[in-house]
Amino acid sequence: MSFELNKRLAAKREPLATSTTIDPVTASIIRGALETVCFEAATHLGRAASSPIINQSNERNASVIDAHGRLASGSIGTPHLTFVSQLAVRYGLEKFDEYDWGPGDVFVGNDPDFGGGHLPDYNVYAPVFDDNGELILVQALQAHQGDTGGKDPGGFTLEATDIFTEGLAIPCVKLVHRGEKRRDIIKLIERNNRFSSFAGDLAAMISGVQLSVRLLEEVIRKWGADVVKAAVNYNIDHTEKCFRDEVAKWPDGKYEADVFIDHDTQGTKDVKVHVACIIEGNQLTVDLTGTDDRQELVGVWNTFANSRSYIMTQLAAAVDPSIVKNEGMFHAVEMVIPEGTIAHPPINKPAALGSFHPACEITEAVCLALSAVVPERSAPQVYKIGMPNAVIGFDQYGMWMDQGVDARSMDVSAVQGIDGWGSCPAALGNLLLSEAEDAESRFPIINISREMTMDAGGAGQWRGQPGSLNVKKVLEPTMAMAWMVSADHPMRGVCGGDDASAYSNHFEVGTPNEYKIDLTVKAQLPAGAVIAYQHGGGAGFGSALLRDPEAVKEDALDEYISIAGARERYGVVLTGSLDEYDIEVDVAATEALRQEMKAARAAQGAN
Repeated sequence: MSFELNKRLAAKREPLATSTTIDPVTASIIRGALETVCFEAATHLGRAASSPIINQSNERNASVIDAHGRLASGSIGTPHLTFVSQLAVRYGLEKFDEYDWGPGDVFVGNDPDFGGGHLPDYNVYAPVFDDNGELILVQALQAHQGDTGGKDPGGFTLEATDIFTEGLAIPCVKLVHRGEKRRDIIKLIERNNRFSSFAGDLAAMISGVQLSVRLLEEVIRKWGADVVKAAVNYNIDHTEKCFRDEVAKWPDGKYEADVFIDHDTQGTKDVKVHVACIIEGNQLTVDLTGTDDRQELVGVWNTFANSRSYIMTQLAAAVDPSIVKNEGMFHAVEMVIPEGTIAHPPINKPAALGSFHPACEITEAVCLALSAVVPERSAPQVYKIGMPNAVIGFDQYGMWMDQGVDARSMDVSAVQGIDGWGSCPAALGNLLLSEAEDAESRFPIINISREMTMDAGGAGQWRGQPGSLNVKKVLEPTMAMAWMVSADHPMRGVCGGDDASAYSNHFEVGTPNEYKIDLTVKAQLPAGAVIAYQHGGGAGFGSALLRDPEAVKEDALDEYISIAGARERYGVVLTGSLDEYDIEVDVAATEALRQEMKAARAAQGAN
């Protein structure tokens, strides 16, 4: 059932029926109106929601879907969510008559097997009809919720072997009927969530789409339904043309890459994602044949909708950024995602952790494959963290959970011409990481330190940003959970750049009981326990032996790299010391060492 449904949901949809022709300027103005409405919806949710993962971190997206289920417009919070919503809405549209769609209705879905991402990503959506009762558009809001009512808080059960362990799965249910809330249904959904703040989040999502429906109705009244439909058709066709024009510039060929996850949550090693990008004229095919399909794997199953979205997120980064993100991108790309693989699992497989891995390995593999074609736009849209240290406890209000989405430096890779910079990978878009003061005001924790680790960025002609070591103390007895990956297989370097540094994690630091987390952990921590999470750095771009020695010197002065690291990784001989701040490049020694290292690498390559 799941495979057949996914094939049906992903099938190309016809344009909206209209006899109106439209000029590019009017189509662009209407597109701007739809984008503005999406922005209004996302902003409303961010301001009205109760939980910090939405009102502080911005982990939400808004999108407008047309009456045929095509992505018409969006407002990007986290890029990977941009291309997911339309499949969940398409499932709802299949139930148009059965579920009695009408003006004033609001629906919700989160089921990974019915067009959704993973269970925490709730998708609330509402139809937009014209004054004659014709469905024109659907407004959707997608946001990550902190719990799903499953076995473990947060919805991330490390040993889950089915979706039911992870929480409440909702294919599609109506929350509001003709403007009246279905309070029995809303109460049922609220009851299946551990957080008291969830009721506020759900109410904010409902009111957000209701606001957007009113705004979209105004757009339709102003321009007329036929003109709006013509604008949607035009913009989707224009995006497809622009995308194909980009692909036509690329050399024909088959470009492949393999990326591995260290292990699943039970320790099965080297879980593989294989990608082949095939270019024939203006046609791009992304084929995941060869990706791992071992059915005994646990915790590494990415939903079909997510796999499509993560592929497209990387492809969107590989083309002209001015190309509008809508359904036209999917029209321009053929995706082959074999059934039964970790990128297209059988029905009822767990999906919560799969939205991290293999989702990000899919994206990374597409980036590596295309780096041979468009190196100048090969910015990996990934986050290699497994599962952050989730710290969980109880107070007079019920359960609280510090999800570990802290400000940190991780996975910030270099691109051609630019070193990795900032503390957050481009893949996270407008996501804001938690401030120490905010987290400490909500939870009984103290953030002891957050600092970049010297030599923790991938070397390259342009270097990756070092990863940070985040150290935290719990002030009360708590439970903590984590899943560690990207130690054996960290972020891959691009175009000859070095791989990023590895992730690591220690609990009860500084005591005789200190231990390292190599796989997973679900531990009871005593009051005063210290946990230390070393985040992986960004990968390098281009050979490190091509980096300007003066740039290496500046990195040493800024404490990104050590003097020893400059010599061993870049072939740059530095004199002086950091303490005296008198570091200089020994030009002659550097030239000699680099020649020696190049010769050694050439000999190694020949062997």
